[in-house]
Amino acid sequence: MNQCKTTVIHTNGSECGKRAVVVIGGGASGMFAAIACRRAAERKRKDCSIVLLERNPQPGSKIKISGGGKCNVTHHGTPAELLQFGFLRNKEQRFLRHAIYSFTNNNLVDLLARGGVLTYKRDDGKVFPVNGDSLSVVLLLEKLLLESAVHSFFSSRVLSVEPHKGQFVVTTDKSSFIADVVIVATGGVSYSRTGTSGDGLQIARALGHSIKNASPALAPVYTKKPFPLSGVSLSSIDFIALAGGRSVARRGDLLFTHRGFSGPVVLSLSRDIAELRAMYGNVSLFADLFPEQSVPELEGQLLVYARKNGTKMVRKSLQGATKEDEYGIVCNLPTSVIPYLMRQAGLDNDVTWSGLLKEKRQSLLLALKHFSLGNVLDVPLDQGEISAGGVLLDEVNPRTMESRLVPNLFFCGELLDYAGEIGGYNLQAAFSTGWIAGSNAL
Repeated sequence: MNQCKTTVIHTNGSECGKRAVVVIGGGASGMFAAIACRRAAERKRKDCSIVLLERNPQPGSKIKISGGGKCNVTHHGTPAELLQFGFLRNKEQRFLRHAIYSFTNNNLVDLLARGGVLTYKRDDGKVFPVNGDSLSVVLLLEKLLLESAVHSFFSSRVLSVEPHKGQFVVTTDKSSFIADVVIVATGGVSYSRTGTSGDGLQIARALGHSIKNASPALAPVYTKKPFPLSGVSLSSIDFIALAGGRSVARRGDLLFTHRGFSGPVVLSLSRDIAELRAMYGNVSLFADLFPEQSVPELEGQLLVYARKNGTKMVRKSLQGATKEDEYGIVCNLPTSVIPYLMRQAGLDNDVTWSGLLKEKRQSLLLALKHFSLGNVLDVPLDQGEISAGGVLLDEVNPRTMESRLVPNLFFCGELLDYAGEIGGYNLQAAFSTGWIAGSNAL
């Protein structure tokens, strides 16, 4: 191999007259880091070689499966709104602020549009390609890598990164590279079939960085005794987890599965549930089926409804009530859930409202506001759309993504210790942090 001709391997910064940048990871953040690095080099009139190393046969594995293959690339809103609603922990908001403001969702949409991938916003704020095909996004990024003269090596797993005479020796399972700058963008540890097995975390630890152990995020929740209601859903409920006297909750839609629960509200709360389980062991799950009403308000509605509908069976009212109900029992629970609700309330299936004495009414009230969903068995790390944990944010400069410990070492994407909500926030963070890392690599 002619080293200066290919600009892939060189031993010092002047041998080919170029700075060598090695990007480890060909996902969203890695590809954006490489593209942004070339644009920064052109803007600064600096000569550099850029190598991208990806352990998979092709880049963008997680992009391809995101949004069910339709690729929820980002979320609509201002940068402030993306931070507020997409990243619920203050420390993570502060860390991502510069990146999200510097490379915004509008910048992303414009970049995609210039490459021929048009996007649209759904009513819920999620942004997708118009053609509904995640592959179109990956193909565009591959094209931009080629246009940026990035030397991409696939099926190349990085084994180690070692400092050497002011540079780095990057060793793969096939060859070695000398780099002046290394950008680590290997992702977290969820969905290991896409190649995210934690290699980057091992590299960061070997270079002196502290790592917060990976934990599930945006994952399903498995329970010890799942309800036999797979496919049934509850809409707009409060999903509550309780352990050690602490409780956490989110509002949204829940889906019963054959192993427990999924759906947007479950995915959103899964990170907190996993943390509670790690701290306390047993975690109990509940649903508030009437989250808009306080206990006294709901009790008042039940009393009014009972006076007007004394001969009507309670279970019929609960499964048939609609938002237009004259007396305010706004629930409309799936019919298949009613027997479990009645059982938890200790009510006979044929009890009428007139037969609902105070004690039984209180039991029903408790079941409606605190419907027991069982105890957590597991929050599977590998089933999460992302993983929490990673390189500690305190050890990375949020304005550049450069390590505070090792000069010319950068981190970006899911490898960092943040985790966003469902809805395109995590891909946006990967694109933004990758862009910042690449822009500051020279």
